Amino acid sequence: MGDGLQVYCRECSAEYYRQRQEAKGKTVRPKVSVPEGFKRCPQCGEVRPHDQWERNKSSSDGWASYCRECRAQRNRVSYFKRKYGLTPDELEGLIAGQGGVCVICLSARPEHVDHCHETGRVRGVLCFSCNAALGQLKDQPDAMRRAAAYVEGNPWKPTLVAPGVYQLPS
Repeated sequence: MGDGLQVYCRECSAEYYRQRQEAKGKTVRPKVSVPEGFKRCPQCGEVRPHDQWERNKSSSDGWASYCRECRAQRNRVSYFKRKYGLTPDELEGLIAGQGGVCVICLSARPEHVDHCHETGRVRGVLCFSCNAALGQLKDQPDAMRRAAAYVEGNPWKPTLVAPGVYQLPS
C-alpha cells in the first residue's frame, strides 16, 4: 500500500502463504517461537543457546545456519564426498567390511580414509597411527618391508661388494 503497510496482518499473510504452498504440493515448516538468545537448528530441530552456534557476520542474525554439531556433521559428509567420492553409507560399508577395526593394527577404530596418492583410489579406512605411518613411509612397499625387517630384528646393513657398489640383504 501507499502508506507502507500490508492489507492483512502478519499472521493472516503467513496462513495465506502456507495455503498457497500446500496447494502447489509444497510444505512450509511451522513457525517456532524462539526465546531471546536462542536459535533453532533446521537440521536437528533443536532450539539451542547462542553459545552452541558459530558466528557468521554475513547472515542476517549474525549466527551460522546450523548448530555446531550439525555443522560439523555436514562438513564431514561434504568433505568425504568431495575428496573421495564417498557417501556416509559407503564409508560405513568400508568400515563394516573391515570388521570395524583398522586393517593394519587390527585394534583401533578406523577413522581416516587411506588412498593412493597417484591414482586417488580409496584403499580402506585406517586408524590415525597406521595412516600416518603409511604417509611417513611415502607409500613405498620396499621402505615398509625394510621397516618390518628392522622391527623384527633383522639387520639391514648393505654389504660393500665393490667400490661404490653395495649389495642389499634379501
